[in-house]
Amino acid sequence: MQTLNAEQELIVSTVKKFVEKEVIPVASEMDHRNEYPHALVGQMQQMGLFGLNIPEEFGGSAVDSVTFARVFEEISRGWLGLAGVIGSNSVMCDVVVRFGTEEQKKRFLPAMAAGEKRGGICLTEPNAGTDLQSISTTAVRDGAVYRINGSKMWITNARHGNTFLLLAKTDTQTQPAHRGMSAFILEKGAPGLNVSRDIEKLGYKGVETCELHFDNFPVPAENLVGGVEGHGFKHVMTGLEAERLNVAARGLGIARAAFEEAIRYAQRRVTFGKPIAEYQTIQNKLADMATHIEASRLLIYSAAEKRDRGERCDLEAGMAKLFATETAAEVSLEAMRILGANGYSKDFPVERYYRDAPLVVIGGGTNELQRLIIARNLLKKYRDNG
Repeated sequence: MQTLNAEQELIVSTVKKFVEKEVIPVASEMDHRNEYPHALVGQMQQMGLFGLNIPEEFGGSAVDSVTFARVFEEISRGWLGLAGVIGSNSVMCDVVVRFGTEEQKKRFLPAMAAGEKRGGICLTEPNAGTDLQSISTTAVRDGAVYRINGSKMWITNARHGNTFLLLAKTDTQTQPAHRGMSAFILEKGAPGLNVSRDIEKLGYKGVETCELHFDNFPVPAENLVGGVEGHGFKHVMTGLEAERLNVAARGLGIARAAFEEAIRYAQRRVTFGKPIAEYQTIQNKLADMATHIEASRLLIYSAAEKRDRGERCDLEAGMAKLFATETAAEVSLEAMRILGANGYSKDFPVERYYRDAPLVVIGGGTNELQRLIIARNLLKKYRDNG
């Protein structure tokens, strides 16, 4: 496994200190109030966390994928909602870096690296989630602009963000449908964009998730990603590969937080004259939790290293996302069982981890989809030509 150099370790340790000093003490209270973390976001801007995957020439730090994953792990260990503010935003950054024109990079990336332009990705629709080829939002050329019509939902950062990556159909007749899709960089300001209700969620509090409605909303033609129609689906899917790694890292962060709370509690809680950590039943739980966490970590780092080598990592990223997020769900439940009634109480953070874990199981491509991706890649890798 790759060993981080001094600069990379400094980035991770700086984020860890920020999380322990500034985030963990306030996370549960802000989560229960569903309060947007304006001050913490400002600190993340100053730390340069919005530019992690943006080249240095545009004001970012362009860290390697392992460091990137470790940063998300640490932030999520403190509060998943805070990680969400930069999570979806980082996918948008990745697409602009990889596929934007030089003019687009110069115009958007410096402000995105500074966190001044930030937001997320507008993909999901009321009738199109996992199956993105079924989207119905359209973008029709009208002189110097494209007119956007349609609706998007489950959009993270929709209310407090100002810049988004949008997937829309520029050709509704082309088959297969993905060949008629294009990606755009849109900014708030012009009439025709309505951020409607905030969707009430079980967990993943603090960061807002909203519906967006477009009614002839104008996007300048120069904001068409790459300057060519018909490549949006490829652009988005490439960005989602990176998202799977950051969602996997978020799952690892939740699992770590839940485990650390559980093992600390098990050594302090005394029943029948001794700490519950001395009972074999509890020890078995702790052993399984720690083993799954370590396996998740190795899967994530292995996929990240492959990505850094410039190799495709669909299979590895899918495995990492599947295993790490299922681990988050399992470990948070086991932590609640170890804490008993206290785990169910808002006086302890375990109930927050338990509410947050399902988001990473579902988000970034459901784990049911990850299994299909994994199986498809395995069949290619082990093709039987006999």
